Order: sequence, then structure tokens, then C-alpha cells
Amino acid sequence: MRKLQNTVAVSGVSSLAQLLCDDNMFVFCKVAAVTLVAVLTLCDQVHTAEIIGGHPVQKHSRPYMVLLEYQIAEGHTKHCGGFLVSKDFVLTAAHCQAKSYKVFVGLHSYYSRNGVQQLSVEKHFPHQNYNKCSYVNDIMLLKLSSSANFTKNVRNIALADDNNFLPNSCNVSGWGQTKKNGTMSLDLMEVNVKLIENQICVRRRAYCSGDTAGPSNGDSGGPLVCEDGKAHGVVSLEYKAKNGNSKPVFMYTKIVGNRRWIDSILKNN
Repeated sequence: MRKLQNTVAVSGVSSLAQLLCDDNMFVFCKVAAVTLVAVLTLCDQVHTAEIIGGHPVQKHSRPYMVLLEYQIAEGHTKHCGGFLVSKDFVLTAAHCQAKSYKVFVGLHSYYSRNGVQQLSVEKHFPHQNYNKCSYVNDIMLLKLSSSANFTKNVRNIALADDNNFLPNSCNVSGWGQTKKNGTMSLDLMEVNVKLIENQICVRRRAYCSGDTAGPSNGDSGGPLVCEDGKAHGVVSLEYKAKNGNSKPVFMYTKIVGNRRWIDSILKNN
């Protein structure tokens, strides 16, 4: 389903981690509707995991979903997910930063563009305390160059605002990879995840899911939508224990803990 935007050859991850790791954890995550591939580097240890699960969603049943497309070195195209929080702003993951984007709203099938709006980004607002190593505060707002036209297929989603509500069963949607080293999904996919308690996630102010299904490469930045129909998190990364014996844990940046920051940017921009 979802893709965590950062994609680096596994052979190069260890040396990169030596430069960036200041929190004993450097993570890349790939989340797609059917497959989740993630790379975790514990400064000099590389671990990979693949998770399968997910299903196609009903066409245009997730009108808030956004596909972000951008270029990286050597002209390669990458994708992240995102979601509309207003006509003018998209919420996504901070690790999905790029110089420029193509923003697709109202999209279901990648090659079917009828009714799809293609927009651009005027300015991006990564969280000021985003940590590229630990992925703490992995959240970013994108201000669109022109407002999205709200229709039955294009709508914003409400954001979680109650710290006393503890979500349990949630969904993650995206166009991420559906198999290891595969291409992105052409249709929007979704997977159900059960949230768990995890001390690593508590320290990073994140929600966690630990089932055998989850996001994958290309799903980064997509929303964690829970029982109340609100977005409670932003797809961030996958963590796997150093010994490799435990199941991977998927992390989602909490929205409720960032509402003051989000509301301030929406109000002042």
C-alpha cells in the first residue's frame, strides 16, 4: 500500500547510517497495499522485512487521498501518499520532502485520469523538530499552489483532536508496492491494522501496529484512519528488532500531538 518515500539500496544503507544515526536507529520504510518492505539500520545493522496483506478499496471511497509524485537523483520518479486537510493543504510525512511535486487528487487508478486534478506545491512545511535519523516528528504540510476543487471524489478528512480517544482498529491506504522490488499499485489499496502498545513508539510519540500486514514502499505519508473516521496518524516507518526474531512494528506519527502545530500553519498561511 503505502511507500515510505526514502528508498536507498540496501548495500548503501549501513554507511549512510554511520553519518546520520544519532538516536541508535535509522529507518527506511516502504508501505504498499499488498506488500510492506522496510529497511531498518541500527547504525551498522541492516534488517529487512516483507509483509503481505491488503485489498482494493471501492472506487473514490477515500476522497481525501492524495498521490505525491516527485523526481530524485538521476531522474527517477518516486511516490508518497498524503491526504487533504483543507482545499489548500496536504498532510504527509516529513521524509517525503522534495524540491517539487505533482499532486494528484481525486485519483483511484493511476492511468485513469478522468476527473483527476493535478496540482503543484507552493511551499512545504516539515515539522521544525523532525529528526532524519529517529523519524521523530515525521510530519509535513504542503501548501498547494492552487486550491483543490472539492467534488464528490475530492474531500478533506477530519483530523483527530481528542487525546482521550484511544484508537484500536484502523486502516491505511496507498498506491505503494504490492510485492518486493515491484512497481507501485495501479489502483488504491487498503489494509486494516490493529494498534498495539510499544515503548519505542511511546518514546517517539507515535502509534504502532504489529500485525503481519501493513503499509509498504510508496505508502509513506498516507493517513491512519480509525474507528471514528478521522485521521489519527501519518504513515512513517517500520521498525524490526535487531535480533530479527520479533514481528516488525509499523509506526505512524500521531496527529493529535501535533494539532497545535498543524492548526498554526493552516491559520497563518
